[in-house]
Amino acid sequence: MARLPRPSDLLPRPNELLPPPPPRPPRRTVVAALAFTAGASLPLLRTWMLTFGSTEDELDATLPGDALLAKVDLVATRTVGIAAPPVAVWPWIAQIGQGRGGFYSYDELENLVGCDIHSADRIVAELQGLAAGDEVRLAPQVALTAAVVEPGRALVLRGAAAPGQAPPPYDFTWAFVLRPGRDGGTRLVVRERYRYTAGWARLMVEPVSLISWVMSQKMLRGIRDRAEAAYRWSPPPEG
Repeated sequence: MARLPRPSDLLPRPNELLPPPPPRPPRRTVVAALAFTAGASLPLLRTWMLTFGSTEDELDATLPGDALLAKVDLVATRTVGIAAPPVAVWPWIAQIGQGRGGFYSYDELENLVGCDIHSADRIVAELQGLAAGDEVRLAPQVALTAAVVEPGRALVLRGAAAPGQAPPPYDFTWAFVLRPGRDGGTRLVVRERYRYTAGWARLMVEPVSLISWVMSQKMLRGIRDRAEAAYRWSPPPEG
């Protein structure tokens, strides 16, 4: 005798309720979509690197050294908060430079190209007397000039040609500005400003701006960590 069908036999199976999977897109479509997404995100990524850590107020602020180059083609303003007052941060700024306190960044990478950088982990008293007109070297044969020195507030370096070499195709300032932060802390604002003096300068500066971000974000953290650690152990006198 034949078995009568059960109610469950009359119901569709779970897989029969689902629509068939869509066909896989062609490989070239996937590649084109990824390329489009990457290309669309590049301007956002570039802006993020040029404004790393900065508030709108810091981006819009007129800083010491800005007047040295009235019209510029590229500006990078990067900032870090430091839990120490400006008076405790300034000594680390005052001693930057090759053959001095270094740049508190990736020494190993800088030394791969012969910069001979050795970042200090202490404040060096004999390096604190920086004055306007002094040289601050990036490498043994590459020097900048201290254009503005305001102890406790600002150091501005300006590009210069190496001895016996033609000047680069751009003018350049590099400012380190200490602004009051929360709870007596500091906002360290580092601004690079470039003015192109040759039509092809952009081809040189734009790739360098990526390297600059890599080194600058490490430098900001290096200064912050050193200043905070030193301040915890030995707070400077007020004033």
